[in-house]
Amino acid sequence: MPFIRAIAILLCIALTSMFYFPFEFRALPPGMNTKKLMAAAALIILLFQMVKKRDLTASKHFIYLSILAGVVSFCGILSVTYNSTEDYTYATYITSCWVWWGAAYTACQAIKWVHGRITWIHIINYLTAVCVFQCFIALAMDRYKPLKLFVNSIVLQEDLVFKGGVRRLYGIGAALDVAGSRFAAVLIMIIFMLATSRLKKRWYEYMLYMVAIIFITIGGNIIARTTLLGLIIGFAFLGIVTVRQTTNIEKNYIRLWKWFFGILLIAVPLAVYNYNNDAKFRKNMRFGFEGFFNYFEKGKFTYDSNKTLANMYVWPDNTKTWVIGDGYFNNPVMVDPYYTGEVTEGFYKNTDVGYLRFIFYFGMIGLLMFSFYFIEVGRTCMRRFPQWRVMFLMLLLLHFAVWAKVSTDIFLCFAPFLCLDNENLNPDLNPDLNPDLNPNLNENELYG
Repeated sequence: MPFIRAIAILLCIALTSMFYFPFEFRALPPGMNTKKLMAAAALIILLFQMVKKRDLTASKHFIYLSILAGVVSFCGILSVTYNSTEDYTYATYITSCWVWWGAAYTACQAIKWVHGRITWIHIINYLTAVCVFQCFIALAMDRYKPLKLFVNSIVLQEDLVFKGGVRRLYGIGAALDVAGSRFAAVLIMIIFMLATSRLKKRWYEYMLYMVAIIFITIGGNIIARTTLLGLIIGFAFLGIVTVRQTTNIEKNYIRLWKWFFGILLIAVPLAVYNYNNDAKFRKNMRFGFEGFFNYFEKGKFTYDSNKTLANMYVWPDNTKTWVIGDGYFNNPVMVDPYYTGEVTEGFYKNTDVGYLRFIFYFGMIGLLMFSFYFIEVGRTCMRRFPQWRVMFLMLLLLHFAVWAKVSTDIFLCFAPFLCLDNENLNPDLNPDLNPDLNPNLNENELYG
């Protein structure tokens, strides 16, 4: 029935959001978030499937990446032990890897149960829906305080206020640069999919995707300005592939550019009107796109936060720290009752820069191993799905670019693709899913 199917799809969106933007219910014990609950559910699902298939073996890529995650954890344990600290943030990274993987697996299985199959397009569609929802709920809570109070009464989260009176918008589990990097990753996925997908899309599908891109860019940038990085990388890719094929430009590229500029012709006047007539919208836009406003008003593309970030580049002053780290990732005052060293605000050494936080935690040895781990995550996805190689390369570029600002990682963006059963689920290889290989394919059947 259509109604039941619609409810099932909404539940899949909710599960995907609880995986991609995990949060804690106030009614649950402290520390028990939705990501961990979904990972626990994954164990039950896997056990049931193993018994059903009578196959208790794990996939090779799961074992390989788990070993590498274990080495990262060992680097953390080595640093913590050598420095006699109590900060086990990345000493337990292997469990974090498994939890993310398990949560992604539960979300993917839910999508598969509803649609009968799961493809990369299903994954991108659900992540897009989740990001649109998070931007919408963030803007709605900013507008309607009773809604914010209601959400905060159920979900453990607080208003985010920074120095200078800057109040940050947030969704349900979506806040700060952590959310921004995930919005950015989804923007890359959408643009890559639209540019390379072999399926012919109807006009309203292009319109919906383009509206989603604009909405995530605006809403996501107001939540965290890291979002813009995904749009830049995505359209840089689109520009490069368009220029490289000037003699025979694919219809997808031309259509994509037309739709993008067409939606902009509508979005820009609406944004200008709201900017001039809505004080709250104007304040949010000036924060989210501060660099552009500074460029047009002052002639320089700068952000006030750039000064703060520049002061956070504090380098180690001894060989031991460079090699093995100091064993502190978070503020020592919060994790080590015996700490007697320098007391700073924020994180250790008062820096939020990802590369430096990892160096201070487990030195260059840990940083290089952690970087190698993510490169292998990307390479594993590329080997399994070579036709999406460029998308995974862009996600890796985003990941290492974000580390120049914050210490978050985007393994969860790769995790759903690692959960695809095998390459037969790939539309580009399977005649049952590819209209180029099977002209009789019904597109409605493909998307379920």
